[in-house]
Amino acid sequence: MKRQFGSNLDEYGFERYEENAFPVAYLITFRTYGTWLHGDERSSMQRGRDRRFGTIRLAPNVPLEEKMADGMKNSAVLLTEQQRGLVDIAIRETCEHRGFGLRACNVRTNHVHVVVKASVKPEKIAGDFKSYSTRLLRKAGEFLPDQKIWTRGASTRYLWKPHYVDAAIEYVLYSQGDVPFETVIDLSDA
Repeated sequence: MKRQFGSNLDEYGFERYEENAFPVAYLITFRTYGTWLHGDERSSMQRGRDRRFGTIRLAPNVPLEEKMADGMKNSAVLLTEQQRGLVDIAIRETCEHRGFGLRACNVRTNHVHVVVKASVKPEKIAGDFKSYSTRLLRKAGEFLPDQKIWTRGASTRYLWKPHYVDAAIEYVLYSQGDVPFETVIDLSDA
């Protein structure tokens, strides 16, 4: 007896995620201002370069890092517990307002990880997260109007298959250090 496959399955019975216009979800990471400069020993990407997998990273360079530090508009930003809570609220409100499917969120002192499902480009999503967060932080009096809070850009990972999404959620929620379990999001409706 020959198996019938729906239009969403290939000849082996696996779903065809790669043919979707958008991935199943994105892993978006963005950093606070001044906490990872070009030339840093952790390496960085050259601005304006193609950032696909395998792209050459900049080697550690102390003079470059010092030059970048000298050019900073304000001191590096490390988020307090209260500020982290405000950023978390802003991200959740952004997702609700824009209709994004929030799968996981973890706001750290110097960076933010979000796993989100949406039918728009991840750069737009990251921009929305930073804008909403900045607005709420400034409204709460946490930062001055001209103070930079976020670095330019964001890391955007496309998650094409459910097991990639599960791995990203696991990383965001449980591989960041002191993460309380109440930050877990119910995955049953996703």
